[in-house]
Amino acid sequence: MLYIYIYIYIYNIVRCGGSKVNLRPPIISTDSRYPFLLCASGDLVKVYSTRTEEWLHSLQGHTNQVTGIALNPANHLQVYSCSVDGTVKLWDFIDGILIKVQLVFCNVRDLINLFNEVQVHETVEMFLSFGLCVSACPECFQLVAVHLPKSAEQEVEAKEMSVVSSHISSNPSCTAFGRGGEYIAFARHLQLNVYFFRKQKTFSLKATDKKGAKNAFTCIACHPTDDCIATGHEDGKIRLWRNFIHKKEYTYSTQHWHHNAVNTLCFTPEGTHLLSGGIESVLVQWQYGAGNRKEFLPRLGGSILHISVSSDGQLFCTSHSDNKITVIESSFKVCGVIQGLVKDGVLTDLMIDPRSKALVLNGKPGHLQFYSLLRDKHLYNLDIVQQEYIYEAGLDQFEVVKAAFDIKGSWLATVEERGQKSSDLEFFLKLWAFDERTQSFVLNTTITAAHTDRIISMCFSSSKETTMLVTIAEDGQFKAWCQGADADTQQDQNFWSCDFVGSYHNLKPTNCSFSADSSLLAVSFQEVITIWSPETWEMLTTLCQPPGVIRDLCFGRLSCSKYLLGTTTRNLLCCWNLLTCALEWSSSVEVSKLQPDPLSENVAAFSYQSKHTDVFVFKPSEPRPLFTNKNVCSEKVHRAVFVPREEPLNNCDESSQWLNRSQLYFLTQNMDLLTFSTATEEDRILSSSKQLVIDDSVAVTPFYLLLGKHGQQQQKLNTQSHPALLHTPAHVLPAASVLCSMFVNSLLISNTGVQEEMDSEKEEEDSEEEMEACDSQQELRVQGSVDEVTLKLSKAQERELKRVRKTDFSWMAGLIDSKP
Repeated sequence: MLYIYIYIYIYNIVRCGGSKVNLRPPIISTDSRYPFLLCASGDLVKVYSTRTEEWLHSLQGHTNQVTGIALNPANHLQVYSCSVDGTVKLWDFIDGILIKVQLVFCNVRDLINLFNEVQVHETVEMFLSFGLCVSACPECFQLVAVHLPKSAEQEVEAKEMSVVSSHISSNPSCTAFGRGGEYIAFARHLQLNVYFFRKQKTFSLKATDKKGAKNAFTCIACHPTDDCIATGHEDGKIRLWRNFIHKKEYTYSTQHWHHNAVNTLCFTPEGTHLLSGGIESVLVQWQYGAGNRKEFLPRLGGSILHISVSSDGQLFCTSHSDNKITVIESSFKVCGVIQGLVKDGVLTDLMIDPRSKALVLNGKPGHLQFYSLLRDKHLYNLDIVQQEYIYEAGLDQFEVVKAAFDIKGSWLATVEERGQKSSDLEFFLKLWAFDERTQSFVLNTTITAAHTDRIISMCFSSSKETTMLVTIAEDGQFKAWCQGADADTQQDQNFWSCDFVGSYHNLKPTNCSFSADSSLLAVSFQEVITIWSPETWEMLTTLCQPPGVIRDLCFGRLSCSKYLLGTTTRNLLCCWNLLTCALEWSSSVEVSKLQPDPLSENVAAFSYQSKHTDVFVFKPSEPRPLFTNKNVCSEKVHRAVFVPREEPLNNCDESSQWLNRSQLYFLTQNMDLLTFSTATEEDRILSSSKQLVIDDSVAVTPFYLLLGKHGQQQQKLNTQSHPALLHTPAHVLPAASVLCSMFVNSLLISNTGVQEEMDSEKEEEDSEEEMEACDSQQELRVQGSVDEVTLKLSKAQERELKRVRKTDFSWMAGLIDSKP
């Protein structure tokens, strides 16, 4: 039996990057020289450089999902953020400093979004939408104006609020301000409402609801100077509403290009153009007041969810469904792409590229994405399907469902398929070879009829000498694929072909795994595990276990290579000893994912029970787990991977030994990529992130490197400088007149050392002259005497003798006294 002991260790489960950056519209800072892009990402606000596309730093402080961000109209270097944790926080986003915390809501279900702020005399009013705690109306949302009081304290509770509307849409795109905050427009279903703050009146407009019409509102944008409201609808039409103050005299015009629902609308700051986007992934620019005159920027990626414009109108930003932000110049030229980790619809396992150490999984449709976990940055996409993807709902298109690397990273196997029903199923098995010249994978072999039914799993052998691929399918067979020269084409390139086909009593296979030395192959057929020899393809033995279909299979590593682990649908974790072919131990636990560490004997098991997931790390040879952590997340974990470290952790205590060589990452059903982090790692990450923003945003040129070296040399010479003065934000420092003299004096090189050196040299010269005079007198005294011999020293020897005389040898007294 496997005994589970619970230990309490200090581990932090942290988001390791890759959170969504497309939840809310990004904003662009008003600095035209070094514009920054800010976006909500999980419980953080990430700051990027629009020029280098690099992530600079994050604003950390919220304890739950950040649902909205907006620039402070009184200070363009500050940003507000609101979160589901019920707080609104004010940040200095240049230096990442938290300025103030506003405690807004304590009795609401969900804080949805921070729409905007408007300056009213000397106070600030902020408009927020949130969900009420009303069980009878789960989709009941309010629009509230919150007064932010002025206070010297950092944490203030905002108590004054007024309800603008009690029936608004939960979609923030259906709410917008007009004419600098004179009115606010919000739509829900077929109803459009306009609320004027001065008059405190609401005007309502209603779209037609004819039979079969799709006129429901999907998004809203207000013209910055004119009384015009642009609305997007489910049928792809855009309507421009005017004269909406008079309910019976309002007018509207219609513009139509999108074939599906309009997701987002945005006016430019001057109001000369209207931008729209939808599922077509095409940015459409409509010229305001010119009818249907428009421009297009196609093939931007996934569906466009949000559009943002900088305050000067020089930059546009589009957020896409594939977790990407595209930065576009006003001339309709793409100047930057910030790609997050695409995690919607992940079908492959989490894999690590042995060459680049990048995380590999499903990317945009038909692609595999390579993502750097260390830099939290997208590296590149590998086109597997090699077909243009059509962004239209309901189309049956090819998608990558399986992928695997060999141990050296020289080969990549992929499976792509389409067709929900078995009768319409179409799939391909492709083998990709790594090209040293292009530093990418190139298609080597395409197998159109690898099996007669859907491929369930596949794996490469662990041997570095010979490479073999094994696939199992629902047709009841497993096949081994090897390289071989094609005699017909007479080419030096090796292609892949089938080497062996195996089955067992017409049972359906469920999983397969190679041993660490590739001498054994385990293939599970429902409730039976078969062991094969890849050299002779002889079935060596079979392993049976208590009832239940085998789900996961993995061999032990290093000293535990004689063990085979498996999980079943009957919530059993079993361990077999391959030397005795007997069941070593078993434990009744529901394991959703079994993941071995390739660099150690450790195996991680994720167990889902009582609506939460627990993880425990163990060695197959020991019944006691090395590590146990309860309630790591509230969803099931089906994908995990151990990532080898570039360097083992130093000064690692005994409880963290299992994280010494590899780091465990896992993906939840909500597509959150999490990992276990120790205190040592957090300190290292924190120290590496303390850099000036300007250093990350300036291009690395030879001149920049020259200045960098000069700065380092200057820093070594000037030990009396004040780095805190240079790194501290200006608004928290004393007046410049107070710091000027001190700062300038700290930059000057002290002349004390120079004066002392000059005095020392002068003393040596005087001493040498005195010694010369004494020597001459001595020569005169002994002149004529042949019995007395005088030894004359050179000047260098005399200076050395003087230095020895000045040397302090008092330390030798302690040694002499200490002798017995």
